[in-house]
Amino acid sequence: MSDAVKYAPKSRFHAELLRRVETYFASSGRCRTGGVAMGIKAALFLGWAAASYVLLVFVAASWWQALALAGSLGLAVAGIGFNVQHDGSHGSFSRRRFVNRLAASALDLIGGSSYVWHHKHDLVHHHYTNVEGVDEDIEAAPFLRLAPRQRRRWYHRFQHLYVWPLYVFFPPKWELWDDVKDLVRGRVGRRRIPRPRGVDLAVTVAGKVAFVGWAFVLPFALHDWVDVVAVYAFYFLVLGVTLATVFQLAHCVEEAEFAAIPAGGARMENGWAEHQLATTVDFAPRNRWLTWYLGGLNYQVEHHLFPRVSHVHYPAVFEIVRRTCEEFGVRHRTHPTLLRALGSHVAHLRRMGRAG
Repeated sequence: MSDAVKYAPKSRFHAELLRRVETYFASSGRCRTGGVAMGIKAALFLGWAAASYVLLVFVAASWWQALALAGSLGLAVAGIGFNVQHDGSHGSFSRRRFVNRLAASALDLIGGSSYVWHHKHDLVHHHYTNVEGVDEDIEAAPFLRLAPRQRRRWYHRFQHLYVWPLYVFFPPKWELWDDVKDLVRGRVGRRRIPRPRGVDLAVTVAGKVAFVGWAFVLPFALHDWVDVVAVYAFYFLVLGVTLATVFQLAHCVEEAEFAAIPAGGARMENGWAEHQLATTVDFAPRNRWLTWYLGGLNYQVEHHLFPRVSHVHYPAVFEIVRRTCEEFGVRHRTHPTLLRALGSHVAHLRRMGRAG
């Protein structure tokens, strides 16, 4: 079970890294959360999504207008996940717990489950990053082979080609099947999770009902079903490729390492911080526009090391982490551009497809 996975004790490197980041916040007087900037950003993304949806369902009068608005909606919904839900789920959106919970619940409105996400992402993925058999984010069998100890099938040799259209099915599978399956089974992968009760249950059910209502019931009631299916196919194309690609560029690239559960309950070879640095890769850290849109998820190393720090601080934290790694001889993995990261992801898929 995942609970048996233990890391080596905290190192001098990790302790010094924590001290330096703490010094940065103390000396700058800045709060670890996002503050007013996050509220403005949330309003922009939610407004973008609402405007795209209203124009798509009630105004669009031609196929090109519908496709353009569906693409806009897909990018806006992905942006809500990157910027609003993600920080809220980690408690870094605001200093107020209720506001964080509200921001995290944005995921329920756009199709996911904030309750399942908390267990799958915040508790499992962040602690056991790229640990095979535990981290569900690298489990995509039988369609993809993402890690070296996973079973290889003959068609995986082509996965670097067919993965892109496959990403189209990522959002509807997640929204309509994975969340429900995990809640019914009461587990995420090999880890048991408590079934939601009270407010958690109410938010989970209300979110799924609201999502089905705006995403399917209303469009099908107002438009021909063929048109709705075609538009949503394009919407899921934009949303799926955007979400899946961003998440894969952090952990499923050539530079990222993978680990196995030690036999007999032994400790992992590295400490937790060193493990995060070995299994996680940054990309395009100097691209300000991409950083803004992705909610700092191109700074995945810094996010994994300091998940309760808002993404608005990641560029500054990046420099602290990079310098500390250099001083202690710890490798900090970074792709300078988005294109280089995409190339590394494709190379990783090709290597996993051909390896024995």
